[in-house]
Amino acid sequence: MNKSVIVSEEAATTPVIVADVAPGRVAKAAGPAYIVLAGISFSHFLNDTMQSLIASVYPILKDAYALDYAQIGMITLAFQFTASLLQPVVGHFTDKKAQPFSLAIGMGFTFFGLLLLSIAHLYPVILVAAALVGLGSAVFHPESARIARLASGGRYGFAQSVFQLGGSFGTSMGPVLAALIVVPFGQPSIAWFSSIAFLAIVILWRIGVWYKPQITPKKSAAVERHPDLPDSRRVRTALAVLVALLFSKQLYVSSLSSYYIFYLIDKFQVSTQAAQLYLFLFLAANAVGAFFGGPLGDRFGRKYVIWFSILGALPFTLALPYAGLYASAVLTVFIGLIISSATSSIIVFAQELMPHRFGMISGVFFGVAFGIGGLGAAVLGKLADHTGIAFVYHLCAFLPALGLLAVFLPKIRPASSE
Repeated sequence: MNKSVIVSEEAATTPVIVADVAPGRVAKAAGPAYIVLAGISFSHFLNDTMQSLIASVYPILKDAYALDYAQIGMITLAFQFTASLLQPVVGHFTDKKAQPFSLAIGMGFTFFGLLLLSIAHLYPVILVAAALVGLGSAVFHPESARIARLASGGRYGFAQSVFQLGGSFGTSMGPVLAALIVVPFGQPSIAWFSSIAFLAIVILWRIGVWYKPQITPKKSAAVERHPDLPDSRRVRTALAVLVALLFSKQLYVSSLSSYYIFYLIDKFQVSTQAAQLYLFLFLAANAVGAFFGGPLGDRFGRKYVIWFSILGALPFTLALPYAGLYASAVLTVFIGLIISSATSSIIVFAQELMPHRFGMISGVFFGVAFGIGGLGAAVLGKLADHTGIAFVYHLCAFLPALGLLAVFLPKIRPASSE
C-alpha cells in the first residue's frame, strides 16, 4: 500500500488518525489490494455464516426447550449486546494501538461459542454461548473495517461493499446450512461449524501478517479536513441522523431475520425447512444490495444512495403484511435489495465525518447495528407474544419512513471523485 494513500493507518499506533489524504489521485494510482480485500471479505463471510446459525436454529431450540418468543429475543440480545457494547471500545483502542492479530484471536471466541452451543441443554448456557459468538464479532468488525479501507486504493465505498458482501452472503447461508444440516442432524451438528471458525482463524492470521508492516510507528501527520466537511455542530447532527437511519434499517432487517421463519409458519403453515429457504431469499438479496450500494455511493454520492435505500423500501414493506406466500417472497427480495444498499454508504459517510476517529466511529456504527438488532429482537419478541407475529410486521412496515431524515445530511462529494 502506498504510504501516501491513507495516512490514518500509517499512524495507527498513535492517537492521530487521518482518513482522507489525497484519496482520489494518489490512492487510485496504487489501486485496491484485491487479494487482501478478498481475504477480509471471505473472513467476513465465514464470521457471519457462523453468527447467522444462531437465528436459524431458533425453531429447533424453541421446540426442544419450550421457549417463548421473548426468550428467543433474549438469545439474540445476548449475542448482539456483547457485540454492540464492545465494538466501540475495541475501535477506540485500535485507533491508538492497532492489533494485527486480534482478528484471529477474536475468532477464537466464536469457535468456543459454537462448541458450547452444540452441547448446551440449559437456557442460561445457550445465552452464554450466544454471548461468546457476539464477543468474537465485537473484535472482528472494527479492525477488519480498517483493513478493508487500507486495501481500498482510495475506492472506499467499493472496499466497504466488498467487505459487506462477504458478511451479507454469510448471513444468508445460515438458514440454508441450518435446513440442510442442523434440522436433520440436530443441535450437536452445530459443532461441525467450528471447523469454519478454524479456517477463519488461519486466514485472519495471514491477513495480520500483511497488516503488521502497515502499522509500523511513523511520525504523526496533521489532520486534513475533507473539503466539504461541515462544522462540528452539523457533524454531530449528521451523525445523529445516520444513527436514526441505521436504526430504521437494522430494526426492520432484524424483524425479518429473527421472526420471518415463524411468520411464514404461522401464516402459511409451511415447514421449518421451507421457511428457512424463504429467509435465504431475503438474506441473499440483502447481500447483493449491500455490494452495489458502496460503488453507487462512490459514483453518485452517499446521501442519494441513503435516500433511495431506506425510503425506497417503504412501498414494499407496507405491502408485505397483505401479500400471499409467493408474493411475500418476491417482496422480501425487493426489500433486501433496496434497504441493504444503504449499509456501506452510512458507514463510509460516518467515517468521512470523523476521519480522526476511524476505528471508534466504525465500532460505534457496527455496534449500533448489532445493538439495535438485539434490543429490537427482544422487544419485538415480547410484542409478538402478546399481539401475534402478524401484528409485528404491520408495525415494522412503517420503519423505512424514517428515511425522510436523510434531508438533514450534508452533501459530501465522494472521495474517489476528487
